[in-house]
Amino acid sequence: MHDASPAAARELADGGREPLSAGLKQRHLTMLGLGGVIGAGLFVGSGAGIAVAGPGIVVSYLIAGLLAMLIMRMLGEMSAAMPASGAFSVHAERAFGRWAGFTVGWLYWFMLVVVLAVEATGAATIASGWLPVVPQWAWVLLFMVVFTTANLTAVKNFGEFEFWFAALKVGAIVLFLALGLLAVLGLLPDTHAVGLANLTGRGGFLPNGWSGVVSGVLAVVFAFGGLEVVTIAAAESDDPARAVGRAVRSAVLRIAVFYIGSMLVVVTLLPWTSIKPGASPYVAVLDRIGVPAAAQIMNVVVFVALLSALNANLYGASRMVFSLAERGEAPRGLLKVTGGGVPRRAVLASVAFGFVSVLLNLIWPHSVFLYLLNAVGAVLLVVWGLICGSQLRLRRRIEREAPHTLSLRMWAFPYLSWAALLGMLAVLALMLGDPGSRPQVLWSAVATGVVLLAAGVREWRARRD
Repeated sequence: MHDASPAAARELADGGREPLSAGLKQRHLTMLGLGGVIGAGLFVGSGAGIAVAGPGIVVSYLIAGLLAMLIMRMLGEMSAAMPASGAFSVHAERAFGRWAGFTVGWLYWFMLVVVLAVEATGAATIASGWLPVVPQWAWVLLFMVVFTTANLTAVKNFGEFEFWFAALKVGAIVLFLALGLLAVLGLLPDTHAVGLANLTGRGGFLPNGWSGVVSGVLAVVFAFGGLEVVTIAAAESDDPARAVGRAVRSAVLRIAVFYIGSMLVVVTLLPWTSIKPGASPYVAVLDRIGVPAAAQIMNVVVFVALLSALNANLYGASRMVFSLAERGEAPRGLLKVTGGGVPRRAVLASVAFGFVSVLLNLIWPHSVFLYLLNAVGAVLLVVWGLICGSQLRLRRRIEREAPHTLSLRMWAFPYLSWAALLGMLAVLALMLGDPGSRPQVLWSAVATGVVLLAAGVREWRARRD
């Protein structure tokens, strides 16, 4: 093992190399970028959005997807110019100072290890339905051990897991789109062309008006979380700048096809009033067109999506805390790297807190863990907001100091960058006005305040020393 010093981290920020392995190939990053936009939030959580927006959920996904596209483009621009395992945490530090890198890095790590518990528990619930003889806690333990082992070996193992997970999810959504389109056109056995009846009937395309569309945005915007991991992973590829550019371009295109396309199929084939929150609209569509065992098929897809997210979040959390340690913002003991370039202590630290989160979820799901979950509920928007701010500040600096590194550029800079930032603020304001979302904003504000206080104390001590 060897140490990666803070000095090396500073050199990295100016174009040095990561001490981590360059074991991820372009196909890994491409599929990570594709699979990152297809999760359980799409397959199951979209039902809640349809319930409040009706067919207008297509517009809700269009708005939320546009925000995600802009964030990914900005993040891709900075990551291509300055690839680093800490990605947006490193960018925030370079843009605003150590306090910003510290804050966004620790908030993101905290969010990942808490959400990890939800994913592990959700996958265990599905597995327990298949094999009730095995208790839920045993499934959780198995999943955590398997993916911890995969992340402790070589980074290519993480890449292979994500490659095949993403391939299955992409295959499932492409097959769904193909079957759905054939059903819409009446080209499947025992089906007839449905026309626009479900889009224009039962209150019209916007049955709850634009307020329903806005509520739909709040219900679906967090489904786009996870796209950021591809820019973290790019630092462990042979050609980070080129790899992240290609992965971001493909992810942006797939957001439009997978999310908006599949939602259009759902609300065209089914009356929106028949879709219930918590139930998968995809299962309802497959039942509608006569696919046998539709619920079990979708259970398998959701199961894979949850395990994929668990694996990606554990990877992202370990690399983020490793990057923090590189820059002196986390304990130096986390800097130990194996000969194969794996930050084992960072992986173990992340999974340890993940295990604690899982236990809290299993023992106190409606009390202690609920507070933790609320505390990270709006953190993604804080992270995205800092990505916007960092890109606005760094773009001019990169143009002055290293214009040749701008291989991927933000569209219509700076106008769309400002539009994305205002979009984040608008979503936060809407969440504050929504009784169901308000606790997430308030508890996330408390979590952000605690981390900012810690950052301020560190800055004060550094000045005294």
